[in-house]
Amino acid sequence: MTTIKIAYLYEDLMNTYGDCGDVKIIKYLLKQQGLDCTVTNISLGDDFNAFDFDFLFFGGGQDFEQSVVANDIIRHRQTIQDFIEAGGPMLCICGGYQFLGSYYQTSGGQTIKCLNLLPLHTVFNPQKRMIGDTKYTTKYGEVTAFENHSGQTFFDDKNKLQPFGKMINGYGNNPDDGVEGMQYKNVIGSYSHGPLLKNLNVAKAITKNIIAWHQQQSTVSN
Repeated sequence: MTTIKIAYLYEDLMNTYGDCGDVKIIKYLLKQQGLDCTVTNISLGDDFNAFDFDFLFFGGGQDFEQSVVANDIIRHRQTIQDFIEAGGPMLCICGGYQFLGSYYQTSGGQTIKCLNLLPLHTVFNPQKRMIGDTKYTTKYGEVTAFENHSGQTFFDDKNKLQPFGKMINGYGNNPDDGVEGMQYKNVIGSYSHGPLLKNLNVAKAITKNIIAWHQQQSTVSN
């Protein structure tokens, strides 16, 4: 039986508002197609090669957890970058999404250096808590979810990055731009909890990408 391998980055530290449900839904959809699936928690001090996996998942966390993760994940910057640029599928939620950018400015004014993989940054705004149910349109169809964040994310290069969705209800990346999340190659970043992949239109599209990536990598290795 074909086995799909998922790397859950810092599951023990970055898992808020049901983000782990995204991985469970992917596992279920893979099983429906007769595919086995293993999930490995990559945490503090662990060795990690992104190309040992078919899918990377990175959930959300609070400021303290993000500062702890920031000191560790920098070791893996190159392998994650290579995976992304090669077209590897990855889903990043909230804090995980923020880590793709250059920095995250916390509620206390501290600047957390992120992976600087994509041209975006995030600034905490204590005056604007973005919380509640959201609805937006994506190329996969309409999405409903839940957001809860004060971090406002901005694209530094709008030619390179595409929004994941266009807002109907809620805030998304920030109160001004009217967009939710980011899409670059086969990477999706999003503020959607709930979990996001309860929207099976998105979940099935990601699962399709995972299977295609696995098949591509199997062909290359053979």
